[in-house]
Amino acid sequence: MMTAAMISIVIPCKNEADNIPPLLDEIEQHLRDRQIEVIVVNDGSSDDTAGVLSLEAAKRPFAVRHIRHQFSVGQSLSLRSGVLAAHGAIIATIDGDGQNDPQYIGPLVDTLLEAGPAIGIACGQRIKRKDTKLKQLSSRFANWLRGSILNDKTRDSGCGLKVVHAEIFRRLPFFNGTHRFLPALVIQEGFDVVAMDVLDRPRRFGTSNYGILDRGLRGALDLFGVWWLKLRRNKMPIAEEVHDG
Repeated sequence: MMTAAMISIVIPCKNEADNIPPLLDEIEQHLRDRQIEVIVVNDGSSDDTAGVLSLEAAKRPFAVRHIRHQFSVGQSLSLRSGVLAAHGAIIATIDGDGQNDPQYIGPLVDTLLEAGPAIGIACGQRIKRKDTKLKQLSSRFANWLRGSILNDKTRDSGCGLKVVHAEIFRRLPFFNGTHRFLPALVIQEGFDVVAMDVLDRPRRFGTSNYGILDRGLRGALDLFGVWWLKLRRNKMPIAEEVHDG
């Protein structure tokens, strides 16, 4: 059952067992006054993610739910699993590697709600990036290219910190790359975008599961696909039910 006051925090992760406890500590610290649930989507991890989540769920004042994929399907389809399982009317997404700071979830939620019904998504935009120079340059180019083609009203679509109305999130097409195009896809549904600067942090433990070349090649194909959807999509009408009498 969907709860209007609840925020569902969806964390897609693969082999992030060491990063999960401190991330949950921060979520508890910064969102202690909010009604939340945390949905960790374990994307075919080979480490002790399952055992860590079992221990964490027993000691947290909020629900920690474990959605497990039998094999890895990627970040976007992991988000899909979490979004479909969510009980909250608002869904916040955050990466599982600790680079996204949970202190921004509350302000992003407030920004989305205060912006009114015309706004469908509030996006974090990373500043003071902590990635390698090569990764920063590739990300900067990808964001410039995406923004030029899609006009998605954010300079950093790849930031994992996003807050979306659940009803809108569930309308979006999901493919292996959706997470990089959420603002553009929300705009295609007839809603607008707000953005907030957020400080980036270095990864705490482990290494990234995504390579620059692999991500770049797939991202180019995904960009073409989203551009095609944009061209083919009619302007979304405002649909209102008419009651006679």
